Amino acid sequence: MMKPLFGFHALALGVAAACLSLPAWSLDLAQAYRLALDQDSTIRAARAAADAGRERLPQARAQFFPVISASASRHRNDLDTTAPDALGRLSTTNDKYTSSSEALTLRQPIFRKQLGAQYRQAQALVADADALLEREEQNLVVRVTQAYFETLQAQEQLVLVGLQKTAFSTQVDAARKGFAAGSGTRTDIDEAQARLDLTLAQELEARQNIDLARRQLQVLINRPVLQPVAPVDVGRLPQAPMTPASVEEWTALAEASSPELQSARAQVDAARADVEKAQAGHYPTLDAVAQISRSDSENITRINSQFRQKQIGLQLAVPLYQGGYVNSQVREALALLERAQNRLEELRRDLGVRVHREFRGVTEGVVKVKALEQAVRSTEQLAVSSRRSFEAGARTPRSRRNSSSRFCARSRSASASRTCELT
Repeated sequence: MMKPLFGFHALALGVAAACLSLPAWSLDLAQAYRLALDQDSTIRAARAAADAGRERLPQARAQFFPVISASASRHRNDLDTTAPDALGRLSTTNDKYTSSSEALTLRQPIFRKQLGAQYRQAQALVADADALLEREEQNLVVRVTQAYFETLQAQEQLVLVGLQKTAFSTQVDAARKGFAAGSGTRTDIDEAQARLDLTLAQELEARQNIDLARRQLQVLINRPVLQPVAPVDVGRLPQAPMTPASVEEWTALAEASSPELQSARAQVDAARADVEKAQAGHYPTLDAVAQISRSDSENITRINSQFRQKQIGLQLAVPLYQGGYVNSQVREALALLERAQNRLEELRRDLGVRVHREFRGVTEGVVKVKALEQAVRSTEQLAVSSRRSFEAGARTPRSRRNSSSRFCARSRSASASRTCELT
């Protein structure tokens, strides 16, 4: 999602300023975002996933440290031995004894080529986890903003529908009075009543939209939204032009800071380290080993004998033949690296398209909102002029009704466009 790239934080500050004079019970955008940042289940799951991903680094670092282990055993032995005696006859003897042993072993890796690759892979995976968390935080900004302004738009639509209902109710009354006085027709009553009936249906739909929008916002903040959200004074929002001003500069900025691309780059680095780790399977390993052990009656020939032993030395393991297992691992890692590289390129190209679309949407959206607001002002003036002309006898009731309908319709369009532009 590209919305956060186009200065959401500056907009949020402006929205907060635009809501300063609102009643204390109103939920504003800044409050909604803070609540969602703490309560939204998606962002909390993303934080947990990032915490889990960060543990890969200490796990990889631990492989460089010595491993100390202790072992102990104790056995009760019952041994039957059959052997020829001095006369050549077989005889069986039975020995029962207890044997035990204890050992303390220290193993320090000296050369394991795969450990370096494994550590670099862990660093890349931690960077990937952090980037994914940042992406979810940006997505949260968009989700909260959309839910908030959808709720706000639903409220505004209900107000406009209410004004429209009042106007059409007045028109129905006027049409009936005109018909009773002989200056109107039955058609005028039916037309006004049809418009009023349609408005009543639109009012019901608007109330349903408010309920749905509030529930969507409630899911994000984990708190009931029982009161109308705080309206925004659009005139107090920042009106500075977009900086930078060209889509190419925005594309470069997005490629440098996009969490999606950062995650994809980290996955490429992790896949490259995985290739190195697979190739390390061809190399020998060298460990330093130290051991202290004690044994008691370790076999039949040494019953009741105790031994103490200390060992220190090097242990070299050289892979000679594994049936092609390592080569297969290398080929698999190379294929996964190619997949990660192609996915990175795909995301980079898609990001350029999205930046271009969002850039045009923002720049052209401002022009569209201004044009619609001007249309509302013009239509409002037309409605005033039509009313005066009707009162002077120069316009028909139908002309007056049409001008009122156009004013309400364009007000709703302007409200929807402002909401779309803000989100």
